[in-house]
Amino acid sequence: MKNLKHLLFVALFFCAAAVIGQTRISGTVVDETNEGLPGASVVIKGTTNGTQTDFDGKFTLSSQSNSGTIVISFIGYKSKEVSFSGAGDLGTIKLEEQDNVLDEIVIKGLIDVAKDRETPVAVSTIKAAEIQDKLGSQEFPEILNNTPSVYATKSGGGFGDARINIRGFAQENIAVLINGVPVNDMENGRVFWSNWAGLSDVTTAMQVQRGLGSSKLAISSVGGTINIITKTTDKKKGGVAMSSVGNDGYFKNLFSYSTGKNENGFAASFLLSRTAGEGYVQGTEFEGYNYFVGLGWDKEDHNIQFMLTGAPQTHNQRTTSFFNTATLENYIRYGRKYNFNHGYLNGKEFNWRKNFYHKPVASLNWTWQINDNSNLTTSAYVSFGRGGGTGDIGRLPGFRFASNSIFRNQDTGVVLWDDIVRYNQGEAVVFSDGNTYQRDPSDGNINDNRDNGLTRRASINSHNWVGLLSNYNTQLNENLSLDFGIDVRRYKGIHYRRLDNLLGANGYRVSRDQNNVGTVLTTEYDSDLGSLWNVFRSTDDEEKIDYHNDGLVRWFGVFGQLEYKNDNISAFVQASASQQGFKRIDYFNYLSTDPARETDWENILGGNIKGGLNWNIDENHNVFGNAGYYSKQPFFDAVFLNFRNDVNEDTVNEKILGLELGYGYRSENFSANVNLYRTQWKDRFVYFGFENSATNEEGNAQLQGITQLHTGAEIDFTYDVSENVRLLGTASIGNWRYKDRITGTAFDDFQNPIGTIDLDVDDVKVGNSPQTVFRIGAVVRPFENFSIDYNQRFSSKLYSDLVIDNSLNDDASQLDPAIELPGYSLSDLGFSYRWNLKNTDNQSINFRLNINNLFDQVYIAESITNYQVGRRGNFDTFDGINTDNKAFFGFGTTWNFTVRYRF
Repeated sequence: MKNLKHLLFVALFFCAAAVIGQTRISGTVVDETNEGLPGASVVIKGTTNGTQTDFDGKFTLSSQSNSGTIVISFIGYKSKEVSFSGAGDLGTIKLEEQDNVLDEIVIKGLIDVAKDRETPVAVSTIKAAEIQDKLGSQEFPEILNNTPSVYATKSGGGFGDARINIRGFAQENIAVLINGVPVNDMENGRVFWSNWAGLSDVTTAMQVQRGLGSSKLAISSVGGTINIITKTTDKKKGGVAMSSVGNDGYFKNLFSYSTGKNENGFAASFLLSRTAGEGYVQGTEFEGYNYFVGLGWDKEDHNIQFMLTGAPQTHNQRTTSFFNTATLENYIRYGRKYNFNHGYLNGKEFNWRKNFYHKPVASLNWTWQINDNSNLTTSAYVSFGRGGGTGDIGRLPGFRFASNSIFRNQDTGVVLWDDIVRYNQGEAVVFSDGNTYQRDPSDGNINDNRDNGLTRRASINSHNWVGLLSNYNTQLNENLSLDFGIDVRRYKGIHYRRLDNLLGANGYRVSRDQNNVGTVLTTEYDSDLGSLWNVFRSTDDEEKIDYHNDGLVRWFGVFGQLEYKNDNISAFVQASASQQGFKRIDYFNYLSTDPARETDWENILGGNIKGGLNWNIDENHNVFGNAGYYSKQPFFDAVFLNFRNDVNEDTVNEKILGLELGYGYRSENFSANVNLYRTQWKDRFVYFGFENSATNEEGNAQLQGITQLHTGAEIDFTYDVSENVRLLGTASIGNWRYKDRITGTAFDDFQNPIGTIDLDVDDVKVGNSPQTVFRIGAVVRPFENFSIDYNQRFSSKLYSDLVIDNSLNDDASQLDPAIELPGYSLSDLGFSYRWNLKNTDNQSINFRLNINNLFDQVYIAESITNYQVGRRGNFDTFDGINTDNKAFFGFGTTWNFTVRYRF
């Protein structure tokens, strides 16, 4: 009791001292155009005591000292130090812009944002203003295309179907964080950008850290880390109304409003937007919404923020696989916008492939400034994802729909949906090969998953996800700081198929559910946007076909970082460890009485250690280096093989060793960065889908022990020719290749073994991302508030995806696992004008016009096959490429015009 009294006395003493000794200072932070910078960091030098500017760039900060220095910084701007003596207003503080360079910024909490000339990693940063201006109608990750070693493409071209590669690594192995919270799927690491289509509306800044990055978490940042920082609720009263139009019926409306922080420290922000269009690609109509709600309380030593955001959407797709992707020959015949899945049903557009999903995320963040030297930040979050995608199941008559042209009009290429319905209903139908087909009347017009009719099914991939992140930071002395924390997550993936459209059949006969073999189902389920809003709706009673299983993942991680800083040297060492547990429950392949239908937890340990050092040689030059080693747990499908509860007894962790060196130069008018990197990735587990050309069947293989080696160099620079002219450039030269051999077993679509994979891939190039890219750009401001920007990007050394079907052929030695695609060059042009109203910056109208691929360059963006010229009986070529290859052309010229009113 006596000790408790002493503790209370000490606590009261410090609280009283803090109140009596506080000095309140204020000011306004603006950019080079005198526009307020919201979210700029303002920190008392030598402490962690800081705040952020509001919507108009204003800040108020309490100091326990009567004099000192504050450090003002913002992503993409040079930091600035301002001295203060006593309480008062420091006036307007202008920051100097520095494109694609992140200068010193201090963000409290869980967000690991790299700092220029301090954090020894390679980074590029995109600010909110650039996202709002230049993104236009492009996909969200495409805004990163002008940064080194990043390749973002629209893939099939459906809304939100973009993919991104960094240094040749696919997005499954790129960590994506939103306000420090990881969002990669916990089963397969994927990021589906259609689920995050609304992020561009609420992003304050986005930073890509190439390589292992500076995140303290044990995450899969093999290729890099993308940090997305959303708006805070610390904003002054005001809002934005925006309308945007573009090619092919693109239309977007947005409205946002902030109440401003009241005298009690409470504030709220709201945003709602709708995006819709016909789609550039034939038959890819889309509609999506985005909502954001932020509620906050910021008072003295505590900051509590609640955020809820989601983006329900539905869009038709042009998908990529060996059986449902058109060939180059099809595109040459029907046009670049051709969609192999598209047609008309009862006079209305209808598509085999349709994605529908809603993944709201809610988080509660609490930051406690314990004292001038220590703070604790905790984030609890929850996500309920509901939805999936449609596709074909069944055959008609004995032909797989997706791979056979008889179901398509030979003149237009569109799918003959009405004829398929007639066939399903038992009528005699003449398809485009000129032959008459009629189903066996004894089957009663009941479809199944093999040879009786065609059905549009929906593959549902829902999930429930909860997590907790907590980080404690303390300044040990003037130079040393320490972080440590925990990362806890629990995830349940819910996977099954259901009937979406019977296409005229009377029902669907179940054959793969061991508990209900022969049951005929008739219920069709809606996949429209209206069905997505209620994410709490139970799916237990839905009738299920083909497969039904749950994937459970639990995660517990600990992490720590020790950081040293003085005037010239900064260094860090990080370590983290995690245990991932995996469990699978299969409701179809096992009887309900079989204990094998539910596996035990398979627990796997992993972790990483990494460190780096930056030396500021003088005010112009700095060098840095970093190194790291990851022992990364494999994804879910590597633990349980063959889409069953078969535990992989040979599961091993993937090993990643990364090394990087960098040099930076800064002067008043010129800034540049040079980076060299080497990343070795061993013991990879990869799931390959492929076409067994010998049997014309779709197959798959689960292969282990794959090795990749990625090396390269990167350069980026900015040069201010004058006050109104700026040049920008980047260069990326990579050498990304596989090593050794790939061996394993191949299976057909029903998981029956069909052969052995044994393929020599030593020095075969890694595909799906150009290994050489050069970019040059310019920004010109001919007069006040008006700017013109132009970018030219040259891409080459782009290879097809790795194809493993070769090893099943007798002439495999004559085939290359990957082929080189033609290089290309793209031009983008943009115009911006800001009209200030009422002689104040508080109200303005911004106009923006984007034109992408200005000269309508025709180019191949990716290919999933590697057919060489003269192979497969086809000698036709496009730009030296066999037209039998299944590939996607990139988009031609697209445009977008936006009007944004700020009040």
